[in-house]
Amino acid sequence: MLDFAIFAVTFVIILVGAVLYLYPVSLTLINIMAFCSLRDGNLQDIVNKGSLHEFLVSLHQEFGSVASFWFGGRPVVSLGSVQQLRQHINPNHSTDSFETMLKSLLGYQSGMGGGATETVIRKKVYESAINNTLKNNFPLVLKLVEELVGKWKSFPEAQHTPLCGHLLGLAMKTVTQLALGESFRDDTEVISFRKNHEAIWSEIGKGYLDGSLEKSSSRKGHYEKALSEMESVLLSVARERKAQRKQTVFVDTLLQSSLTERQIMEDCMVFTLAGCVITANLCIWALYFLSTSEEVQEKLYQELEEVLGSDPISLDKIPQLRYCQQVLNETVRTAKLTPVAARLQEVEGKVDQHVIPKETLVIYALGVVLQDSDTWSTPYRFDPDRFEEESVRKSFCLLGFSGNQTCPELRFAYTVATVLLSTLVRQLKLHQLKGQVKEVRSELVSTPKDETWITVSRRS
Repeated sequence: MLDFAIFAVTFVIILVGAVLYLYPVSLTLINIMAFCSLRDGNLQDIVNKGSLHEFLVSLHQEFGSVASFWFGGRPVVSLGSVQQLRQHINPNHSTDSFETMLKSLLGYQSGMGGGATETVIRKKVYESAINNTLKNNFPLVLKLVEELVGKWKSFPEAQHTPLCGHLLGLAMKTVTQLALGESFRDDTEVISFRKNHEAIWSEIGKGYLDGSLEKSSSRKGHYEKALSEMESVLLSVARERKAQRKQTVFVDTLLQSSLTERQIMEDCMVFTLAGCVITANLCIWALYFLSTSEEVQEKLYQELEEVLGSDPISLDKIPQLRYCQQVLNETVRTAKLTPVAARLQEVEGKVDQHVIPKETLVIYALGVVLQDSDTWSTPYRFDPDRFEEESVRKSFCLLGFSGNQTCPELRFAYTVATVLLSTLVRQLKLHQLKGQVKEVRSELVSTPKDETWITVSRRS
């Protein structure tokens, strides 16, 4: 599993002595970019490129598949090919990628305070809570999707449909109701939640990674206020659900465990933050790419008709939709859905001739790897058929986007996206809006820079 390492601003404040110790031992064989300043390192270069992903693209173009740079005062190794990722050995499989990343950025503890065993237990509780929530509330997911599709069916065929606005709304409603319960069926609760969610995520996605949040007291104050309000809401929900003793949604499963109230709040924060963003953007990109290919739409339609007929999708039917899975896999790859992952090197390792010692931060430049022509033929083309090849599926699994090691938030997003595609494609055709230039904001999750529009028409 790809484990995101501690990616907080505290990385910037590393002891000079530690840097001097690590540098000659660990990185003498790897190209290192100029140490711009003791405080910021290459942070300004990241800002100038527009995102960490774009910076890594240029880094690997210049220095090859194994390179390094300075994140603040800390040297970081970045791996930019499947071959190098396959070599990288790290035994830390006890934490989930987004859990580790988000909790570190939010200042939370990823474990239970008692070591690796407790961390594994907490991870299992978290994953079980998501799985149980989907099983218990699958009809609700279907209902919310059907409401959206019904709305789209009522549109005139020439009307432009905004994917980002509608699908973020769907993700917010789905995640909040499945995570926190029926009180979030009230749109005012969802709107308030969305306001704080966007304030928090915008800074996590960019402000921390380029160091700019610490340089703006107004932005930091806005972020901290939103985080405090969100934490208060989540704590209040947990207390209310505990008193009601219900066992139907995500927070209820956590309440049945030995987690503390604080830990329950933290896990609810991680699931609602990551779950909303990943689900929304997987659905946005899937529908956008489908709108560009009538051939893919028709192939998906035929599979849905063969497997489901006129019946609605059910949880047990999802594994039979193999082409739908290929469409979602190719969506993740083409959109570079999560372009950066990382691990903290827990034991000394080696990639090619490069020794990577313990405690080195190792970045997986997934956005670079996912569009590497040595791994993927015609890498910039949206082609779900490529996943018919076993070698392609193995490479994708290695990167942590499929198989048992997939992060639970992405598995949740795949389920919601499958319900959406199975409902929508059997009733409507999607059409690309001509002349629309699609720009990507590649931060922790790749998001369209601007609103994305399509048109829809009824199937005859």
